[in-house]
Amino acid sequence: MTYPVLTNCPICQHHLTVTQLQCDHCHTVIENKFSLPKFALLTQEQLEFIEIFLVSRGNIKEVEKELGISYPTVRGKLNEVIKALGHDSEQKKAMDESKIVSMLEKGEITPDEAIKLLKE
Repeated sequence: MTYPVLTNCPICQHHLTVTQLQCDHCHTVIENKFSLPKFALLTQEQLEFIEIFLVSRGNIKEVEKELGISYPTVRGKLNEVIKALGHDSEQKKAMDESKIVSMLEKGEITPDEAIKLLKE
C-alpha cells in the first residue's frame, strides 16, 4: 500500500525534504536531497480546486456553478493557489486591482463584489 507524500512536518509544519527514492522493481535505492514539484506543496483542497478550474477551462462562472460558491470566493481560492505556488507579487496585485476596476466598469461584477475583492 502506498501513501501520499507528506510535504510538511507533522510536528512543526515546515516543509519536508525527500531524501530517498526506491525502485519497486529492482529495489535500487537512491539517496540525495530531492525537491518536490510546486504542485506537490498544495493542499488537497487546492488541488481539487485547480482540477475543477482546469476542467472548466478557467471559466470562473463554471467554477462558481460546480462548487456552489460566489465569484469573490473563486477569486480568493485562485489567489491562495497562486500565492502557494510562489507567484504573489505587488506588481501582480496592482494588475489585479486594475482588472477588478475594469470588470466593474463592464458590469461583470457588482460594486460590492469589487469592494470585497479589493480588500483581499
